[in-house]
Amino acid sequence: MITISGFDRIGEENAFAVLARATQLASQGHDIINLGIGQPDFKTPDHIVEAAVKALRDGHHGYTPATGIAPLREAVSADLLKRHGVETNPDEVVIVPGGKVTMFMAILMFGEPGVDILYPDPGFPIYRSMIEFTGARPVPVPIREENNFAFSAEETLSLMTDKTRLLILNSPANPTGGITPRSEIEKLVNGLEAYPEAAILSDEIYSQMTYDGMEHVSLLTFPSIRDRLILLDGWSKTYAMTGWRLGFSLWPDQLIDKARKLAVNAWSCVNAPAQYAALAALSGPQDAVLEMVEEFDRRRKVVVDGLNAIDGISCKTPLGAFYAYPNIKNTGWKAKKLASALLEDAGVAVIGGPDFGVLGEGYIRLSYANSTANINTALDRVRTFLGTNKEKQTSL
Repeated sequence: MITISGFDRIGEENAFAVLARATQLASQGHDIINLGIGQPDFKTPDHIVEAAVKALRDGHHGYTPATGIAPLREAVSADLLKRHGVETNPDEVVIVPGGKVTMFMAILMFGEPGVDILYPDPGFPIYRSMIEFTGARPVPVPIREENNFAFSAEETLSLMTDKTRLLILNSPANPTGGITPRSEIEKLVNGLEAYPEAAILSDEIYSQMTYDGMEHVSLLTFPSIRDRLILLDGWSKTYAMTGWRLGFSLWPDQLIDKARKLAVNAWSCVNAPAQYAALAALSGPQDAVLEMVEEFDRRRKVVVDGLNAIDGISCKTPLGAFYAYPNIKNTGWKAKKLASALLEDAGVAVIGGPDFGVLGEGYIRLSYANSTANINTALDRVRTFLGTNKEKQTSL
């Protein structure tokens, strides 16, 4: 029998399992509304698609530098300057095949037995999965509903020790839609001065999806931590390019060559035509981005109002991303069992809160990256299901 060490520690992202089951049910003729997977339901803007087609026709069929083509890295730096007012070095940008890759690289760099890595809980499941794979100790940073799903600087700092090697932050956040305000981020940054050996991974993939005038505060704007900050961002959410597998990361000078070597060892380079598409996304018109975020904002209000009108469910208004994270404790259902029952019996795909961490029980995640009509139908199905299945609640 073949033995593979360490892989019993690696987890996965259950949203893809739910997607597979939803797709299977739909192929069998079931009417399924998918509010589970986190991807925009919009097409990639035409000018971005055409840039990739042109790149193919122009002969961009070969390898590129492992960190990405120079014009794209320069465009990323220009975009960061425009959005955050911060000068960055294009030579410290790495173009990667999706946002997860930056998590993989950073956690692999710092994770080993005997060290701690802090991560948000509830949070993106791959954080903990990769931490456990490296043998490091995963330390959850609680993300609490009573704090509007923002992280607490005081609570985060209280969890740090001389064993902490990496702190992972995410705002706007998946799965909660929470945004941490500037005042709390400033407290955290000031407190991090006591832990100079700890690197910071700031996952800002939803940075351009904020609502109600809420400000996104990038960790990039704090000079005191720039020498140990890894920034994660990309095109998947902002430009409806999930299937293109494109992301970028910004690395401090002391880590950039290590990141380059990982790129060489793992994927050589991101495919060339996709990089030209990414260049067109950053340098071209941004109208489609604004229109998409405005539509998400309209759907957000529909989702929150609809959820709060269902007996047993309450939902904080998310301030970013495209997720709602309602509290379902008063329904009497356990979260994963409710998510499974909604898919199998009501035709609505959602994700159970425990799939995002140990603090996820009592919550489910809904993506409002779907049409308003589908959202309303899905909410009607949830309301009907809960209203006709009360007798099951006490036993679940």
